[in-house]
Amino acid sequence: MILKAEEFQNNLEYARFMDDIDSLFSIRHRFQIPEKDGKQIIYFCGNSLGLKPASTAYLMDKELKKWGDLAVDGHFAEEDPWFSYSEDNRASLARIVGAKMQEVIPMNSLTVNLHLLMISFYKPTKERYKIIMEGGAFPSDQYAMETQVRMHGLNPEEVIIELHPREGEYTLREEDIFNTIEEHGESLALVMMAGVHYYTGQYYPLREITEKAHKVGALCGFDLAHATGNLPLELHDWNVDFACWCSYKYLNSGPGAVGVAFVHEKWANDPDVFRLGGWWGNDPKTRFKMEKGFLPAKGAQSWQMSNAPVFNMIGLKASMDIFDTVAMADLRKKSIALTNYLYFLLNDLTKFGFKIITPENPNQRGAQLSLLFKDKGKELFDYLTENGVVMDWREPNVIRIAPVPLYNTFEEVYTFAKLVENYFNQEN
Repeated sequence: MILKAEEFQNNLEYARFMDDIDSLFSIRHRFQIPEKDGKQIIYFCGNSLGLKPASTAYLMDKELKKWGDLAVDGHFAEEDPWFSYSEDNRASLARIVGAKMQEVIPMNSLTVNLHLLMISFYKPTKERYKIIMEGGAFPSDQYAMETQVRMHGLNPEEVIIELHPREGEYTLREEDIFNTIEEHGESLALVMMAGVHYYTGQYYPLREITEKAHKVGALCGFDLAHATGNLPLELHDWNVDFACWCSYKYLNSGPGAVGVAFVHEKWANDPDVFRLGGWWGNDPKTRFKMEKGFLPAKGAQSWQMSNAPVFNMIGLKASMDIFDTVAMADLRKKSIALTNYLYFLLNDLTKFGFKIITPENPNQRGAQLSLLFKDKGKELFDYLTENGVVMDWREPNVIRIAPVPLYNTFEEVYTFAKLVENYFNQEN
């Protein structure tokens, strides 16, 4: 299904044909598609909040009933006991990110997990203290890096090295990332970047970044909020030291849903790696002895502070039930086809005064395209919203659109592009 631009056709019949031959089309029916005026909307905002799996309400009612019927005994119920609820989705999450099951754990929220992991893996010394991150990172990441640096009594202005695109460009050149790592190698403690830049949609070369960081003696971690469930990842084989992500974007687990942490087994199984202790991170063999002395459990579980927030994890369970039916490689093939088609259609419309700032090369992007406007951007956004499209506006002048392969269609991509064309034609 991965086609080149010359094979695409700009007509409704072609878009419907592509949907007809899409082997993943039926998965769409496992999600609740919002409606406007009795018609399903075009939802291109899965990079912000994924759609609700249809089974979520059933699973929520099931756990609410268990609470009512069993009260505290729900922890040890015959089916889906709360006691082990955080364990239930580890295998699914590990498959999605290319990890071993012991290397992942759902817990807390993204930024809380980032802070916990930074405490373990940012250990500045007199010689090694610098952090490299992308410029214009998502604010939570910026704040986390800044305050972690200050916690060690250091000055963020002197410690944090930000990567910025070259003059007149919108995305980072890979060689500039690698050269900066090499340039600061002797003083570099950590490379900590997003997997996909939230604003531009650029997908960074995670394996190569990790290799370059390790070559100069630094550690490497990633915020994968915009990458997990969007792109095939191989965190274990790429030797990534740590990572964290939310589950409410491409993982469709609901607003504010549980975060997930990854710690490579070389660190996760090393009891000498410092981690903040909590009851649920302690060795299960001694957990209920209720004694002093933190003994970390095996794997990433040892970073888990508390027992699972069950009602905050039900959406994750519903989503993993869907992800378990499809290979990430197949989702990626469809995603490339969808986004290539969208790029093809919109590229013909850039004459109206906007740019696609997301890389054209599909290997350097996920599902998202970011459109940069000189003017009329907010007016177009409002017009599309009125016509049943949900997407994302980011100040000062970018519309982010993300056709998600689990539930978006080629006909929706075509319809979106026609709406954009119609708006500019009526303006002119």
